[in-house]
Amino acid sequence: MGPLRSVVLAGGGTGGHIYPLLAFADCLRRHDPGVRITCLGTPKGLENELIPPQGYDLRQIPAYQLPRSVNMNLVKTPGRMWTAARAAGKVIDEVQADVVVGFGGYVSVPAYLAAWRRELPIVIHEVNVPPGVANRLGMKFTRHVAVGFPHQPVQAESLRDARVVGVPLRRGIAGLDRVALRTAARAHFGLRPDLPVLFVAGGSQGARSINLAVSGAAKELARQGVQVLHVIGARNEPVPIPSDLPVPYVTLPYLSEMELGYAAADLMLGRGGAMTCAEVAAIGLPTVYVPYPHSNQEQKRNALPVVETGGGLLVDDAELTPDWLERTVIPLIRDPHRLAAMGAAASAYGRRDGDEALLNFVYEAVAR
Repeated sequence: MGPLRSVVLAGGGTGGHIYPLLAFADCLRRHDPGVRITCLGTPKGLENELIPPQGYDLRQIPAYQLPRSVNMNLVKTPGRMWTAARAAGKVIDEVQADVVVGFGGYVSVPAYLAAWRRELPIVIHEVNVPPGVANRLGMKFTRHVAVGFPHQPVQAESLRDARVVGVPLRRGIAGLDRVALRTAARAHFGLRPDLPVLFVAGGSQGARSINLAVSGAAKELARQGVQVLHVIGARNEPVPIPSDLPVPYVTLPYLSEMELGYAAADLMLGRGGAMTCAEVAAIGLPTVYVPYPHSNQEQKRNALPVVETGGGLLVDDAELTPDWLERTVIPLIRDPHRLAAMGAAASAYGRRDGDEALLNFVYEAVAR
């Protein structure tokens, strides 16, 4: 089939929806610099901070929080949903879209409704089990559903017929050679080139327990020659780090170039968000996963398949203590053979081509 002329991408609210959208937009543009890419977002979403700096057209439409259960009454009742769908439809008509590709978040729903009314192809990309409420609604309007991980069709009946394409990742991560970049990455953060590095990043949401446990183990980590690169999270309170440590312990509020952190690291400690799981598996970085406890356990479901293949460890948030880190993480990070085996297992589970595989799936959907 011919190239796509105009694509509308819908996804917002959290990084888990926006980062795959941006990686896919980059892939579209690589294949066809002339394609028109229009992103839909809401006035309050994180997309306003992330999408325009990447050079993509972001159109704001109203979007409303949905009830947790999905049925057709949900579509029929709220007048404001149709108001939002009309706004999405105006954008779709103006840019003469060939297809709508949705990544979840409340902004996706009006886009799905507007595309359905126009009989436009709809492609949905989902990374969680169970699927988010917006994508669950979208699945009533299309059969073209793609997922990020092989465990999703097995665990969720609604995803049984979905195509496993992987997660679109930024080129800087998908193409990362950790070994080649390691020395430069460590120098960038002021870390020594000759000692192991534990990279800690719990995300902006709910990382306080991780931050406290690692800072509590700082003295013993340093005594055992383990350096720490610790991203506290911009929304989290700073944690006290002893000042007289014999090896570097570097703290940052936020890190936009995660590939540098990954390259500096021998081992990562973090949550089990879908993007984290996809990125660290793709690049073969052994990881200790501490799933966010106050949710429907989707982070545990994200991390478990990587752990079961040997690519990481899983610890409950309540069990993560300085003592646990000293007993478990220090022997692991000082064992290069075990780290190498874990990295190889993670890499065998992960994939770096999610953007290309999703693009092929979109071409198929439009051709049909």
